[in-house]
This record gives sequence, structure tokens and C-alpha cells, in this order.
Amino acid sequence: MTTSAITAAVAARPWQLSAEAVALWQKFPPRANPKSWPATRQTRAAVVARMLAPPFLGQDSKTRCNRKLTLLKVLDWLEMQPGSTWQERWDASGAGIDGRVDWRLRLISDLKSVDNLGPRGERIFRILGMGLVQLIGGDVLRPDLGWLMATGSPLRIANEMEHVRDGEAIARLRALRSASTVGDSTVLPAIEKIALIMAAKGGTVADVTPGDCLELLKASREVFPGPAKSTRHSPFFYQLLHSLGVFPETAPASVRMFSTMFPGQLTVEQLVDRYHLACRPVRDLLVDYLRERQPSVDYNTLTGLATALALWFWKDLENHHPGIDSLRLAPDVAAAWKRRLQTRTVRTTNERGDVVESTVERATASDSLMTVRAFYLDLAQWALDEPSRWGPWAVPCPVRVDDIQHHKMKTRRKARMDQRTRERLPVLPALVDAVDRNRRAAAARLEAAGRVRPGELFTAGGQMLQRAVLKRHSPHLWAEEPETGRRRNLAREESNSFWGWAAVEVLRMTGVRIEELSEISHHSLVQYRLPNTGELVPLLQIAPSKTDEERLLVVSPELADVLSAVICRIRTADGSVPLVIAYDHYEKVWNPAMPLLFQRKIGLEDRPIPIDGIRTLLQDALAATGFTDATGKPLHFAPHDFRRIFTTDAVMNGMPPHIAQLVLGHRDINTTMGYKAV
Repeated sequence: MTTSAITAAVAARPWQLSAEAVALWQKFPPRANPKSWPATRQTRAAVVARMLAPPFLGQDSKTRCNRKLTLLKVLDWLEMQPGSTWQERWDASGAGIDGRVDWRLRLISDLKSVDNLGPRGERIFRILGMGLVQLIGGDVLRPDLGWLMATGSPLRIANEMEHVRDGEAIARLRALRSASTVGDSTVLPAIEKIALIMAAKGGTVADVTPGDCLELLKASREVFPGPAKSTRHSPFFYQLLHSLGVFPETAPASVRMFSTMFPGQLTVEQLVDRYHLACRPVRDLLVDYLRERQPSVDYNTLTGLATALALWFWKDLENHHPGIDSLRLAPDVAAAWKRRLQTRTVRTTNERGDVVESTVERATASDSLMTVRAFYLDLAQWALDEPSRWGPWAVPCPVRVDDIQHHKMKTRRKARMDQRTRERLPVLPALVDAVDRNRRAAAARLEAAGRVRPGELFTAGGQMLQRAVLKRHSPHLWAEEPETGRRRNLAREESNSFWGWAAVEVLRMTGVRIEELSEISHHSLVQYRLPNTGELVPLLQIAPSKTDEERLLVVSPELADVLSAVICRIRTADGSVPLVIAYDHYEKVWNPAMPLLFQRKIGLEDRPIPIDGIRTLLQDALAATGFTDATGKPLHFAPHDFRRIFTTDAVMNGMPPHIAQLVLGHRDINTTMGYKAV
């Protein structure tokens, strides 16, 4: 199977809301749009009288004149349309169908046809948005959300809403930026989105519901499909509303629970249908087989089975043998499939910028072969118990025992991992010192920048910098390098260096898996009192993960210092550790709110640092040290490297292997010895 075909198959995977998101959508539905309401049923005289009185008046005479002129022209144009209310006339005009089509051109054309443009003629084109925004702010018109997001006029509806409808609440929203970790470039578009909801749904800020927010996010994706700048689809406006106390207590604290980035568990049918298999009987067989296996495996394993059988096995056969409909494979067909499975195509860019394709050995080929062999053997065994159901599919297995070079692959993997451990174990002390120095230097630069005024030079952490002069508000401290002019976010550098240091220290001193690191919480710190001496022994509880077994680790003084620094950093003013909701990327479910230690504030929300985020922090921390391998390339540390180094160092220093097995949480002592590098 070619790389492009695999990419297309993977890209076709369906996105869906998680089960929790669907339930929340049903619990907090968006407000319905009525066909009529009091403001839109007002007469022209009543609308004009209202618009020419406070709070709709402009601040100066020129603004008041322009607002009155454009208001009257928009009303003149709407009166030319059929309908009994102003909203019906707006809908009948067709201007609200597509926001990308400038409605002002239609207004100018219609008024010009009846000679009603007035003395200023077409020169009023640029200011016509002032007239429409008054009708929107006054709740006379409620354009569609998609139209409001796409139109080029009117803009900055939040300013009008603050002026005429709910100034106190929008002022409070603007004040929240001081408590946020993002700047005006994120806060101001978020407030604008809240104003768009008010414009399309009516009411004030307090009337906005979680369902309204979801509807806006959905409309944003429909109006602007594909990748776009981050603020366009940003859900930060939900955080603003939640922090303001607009939503009920039962509303989710995080809009991430509605995001399609967290799709929840797919059904067995959806797992198979991601790859669009042509042969329906085989598709139904795979669904039936996976459903039988589902009760005995976790979701991550189930997904792996579906991928191996549907994508790497049958989809590949369909691509190379169109019309195939039987599991009984001819010898040449089976041999060709196994050859394709053994290799994969890798695209790289050479020094001249040309894309070069090369064929490399697939590391997971043996695992896929074993999955297919188990599939055939399961069908043969089940056919003895249920001949009518499984018997027609019981055919000779195309994967022989000698096809699976599992021992060979395992030996190669062991050799590679041992070599990685031997290369990294001597570097570890210097690496730990370098990461700690970088953390302290980043903290020193941030502290020094806070003591000087914008534009002043300062020296800290071995570097001379100049505090940046910002044109608009930012919650972060920025500095510039005098020689290059490169601007740096010192607050982010300090945060990243701290969490990178914390991850390195906890991983190297405990040997835990990265998923276990992300699940360490304040509740994980327990203590045991020795019965003889009464001495308290601090312990770290590791929640069940890969082997589904809980274990306790003794907390050393060095580890206690690291955990203490983490807790002091994330504690709130009242001394508590914030509760955060984490998403399990393996089981595709949301975990209950927990006081996780690896968390930080994003915008106005306390969020756990995900596994991929921890990996990025590790790589950034290691890249800053400047260490290189034998080839001169930056030395790469995977999170599991620390686990292997921990095992090797512990056994070499006298820890019995069976004790190391318990500390690491292995079921088989051979796995523990496999981690030890000679």
C-alpha cells in the first residue's frame, strides 16, 4: 500500500463529538431564533425616535450626523422590501444570505434606482455600516451568525453593544484580560464573538448559553473551513463567559469537552468504516470479529486491531487486487502482501530542498503479522463452536510461524535500546545540571525584566536584553536581543524551562511512564508511619496504567524538593491545588476533575499538561542544553529513555531485579531485565 493511499485512508477518519459533549449539547441547547419580537415590529417612527435618543447618540456632532443619515438610508432601503417586520424585510432583501457579498452595493443600487440616494450620493457607501449596526445594537435586526462572521461591514460590533446594550458586562469582560495569560490579540476577538452571539440571538451577555457558544464554533468552521488563523476558531470566548459567571454551575468548565479534537470512543463499525472497505461481507466479518474481542481488550488495543486488520491487511489487498472477496489468499497474493508490509516509504528533503523517497524497514511488521495470524486462528477455533457463523470464513492462514521474525525483531530492538541507554547514561548528570541552570537563568531573566521599565537594558542569566516596548496590553513580559532585535517571551521561557526541569527530575528519579507522570496528583502524595520508630515515610502513589496495577514509591529528599516546587507553583491564593479535567488519549474519555500536579493556566483556565505537551517541554529543555550525540546532532531523549536509565542504574547499583520489577510495575521480570543495558 502506498504512503499516499494510507494518508488518504487515515484522513478519511470521521470526527465526532465525545459522548460527554453530545450530552452537554443536549443539556445546554442553543437558543431558538424567533420569527418576530417587539423591537423588530416597531414602526419606522418608533425606531427612528429610539435611535436618535440616548444611548444611541454619537459622541460628537459629526458622528451623530453620520449615524442619523445612514440609519435613515438603511430604513429607506428596507422599506422597499416585502414584509411586515424589519427582520422579514432584511431576509427578503437577500443581503443576509452570504456575508462575503457586500450588502452595501445592493443598497446603493436599489436606492439609486428610485432616485433616493440623497445629496451625498454614493459617497455614503463607506459609512453605511453605521446605520446597520445601530439596528443590530437596538435589536431591530438579528442577522445570521455566519453572515455576521463573514461580512466586511459592519465591524467591531462589540463597541456598539458596549455602548447601547450591555456596557457593564462587556466592560467586565475587558477587565478579565488582566487575569489571563493571553494578550489583546486573543481577548478582543473573543469579546467580539460574544457580541456576535448577542447580535444574532438578542439579549445581553448574561443571556448567552453554552449552546450558543457551540453554535458559533460550528458556524465558524462552516464559514471558514480548513486551517485558519488561531483566533478565528479560538474558543477563548467561552472561557471569558465562564469566568464571568454567566453559565450555570453544571456547565462544563472547559470548552475542550465540546471540541472535535477529542472525539471520544468510536464504535466498532466506525473503526472499520474509516477505511472504506469495498467488500461488504469482509467488512461485516471484521466488525463481528472485533465485537467479539471488544469485552476482553481496552479501547487502545481495539483500535490497534481495527487498524491492522482493516487498513494494513484487507485495504492493502483491495488496493492491489480490486474485487477480492475471500480470505483464502493465493500463495503469490499472500507473499506480495507480506513483502509490502515489511517496508514503508519515507519522504525526506535533501540539502538542495528536493524531496527524496526511500524505502525503510517497517518496525511494526511483526506485530501486524501476528495480529492477522491470530485473526485466522481465532476464526478456525470459533468455527468449531459455531460452525454456521464462523465456519465459512475458516480458511488456511497465509501467515506461517516462520514468517514472524519476532525474536529477531525483539533482539534488534533490545540492541538499539541498550545502545541508546549506553549513550545517554553517562550524559545524565551533566544534563540534569544543565536543565537546572537553564531553569534558574530563565527565572532570573524574568525577575530582572520585571524590575526595569520598557526600553531599558538589563543583564540576567548570562544575557543582556532590553525590555520590549509594547503597543498594546500583554500579560507576559517581553524582551528583545539588542544585537538581533529578536523578541522573546520571558514568561513563557520561564514556564517552559520550569516544567521541562520538573519532568526530567520526576522521570529520572522515579522511572515512571510518561502517562503515569501526567496522572500524578496532589492525592498521590501519601505517608506511612513506621510501627517501631513512628517515623513518617513519604510515598508517591502511581495510579494503574499499562499493567493496570497500582504501586507505591518511596519519595527521596531530592524528589520531595521537586514535588514541593511544583505544588508551590500551582497552588491558588487559598493554598489549594486547582482541579483540572484531563482527556485520556488512549481510552478517548474525559477523566473526573483531579488536582493534577502537571498543570498550568491557559488563558483563564487551569489545564493539565498533556502527554504530547510534556514531550515537547522535554525536547525544548534538552535542546537548550546544547548536548549532541556522536554524529554531532542534538541529543534526543525520549521519556522512556529515563525509565531504561533508571532501571540500568538501579540494578547496576545493587537493587535486586525482583524489587526493580515491583518499582517499575512490570508483570514479567524478563521485561525488567530487558530494560537493563549491559
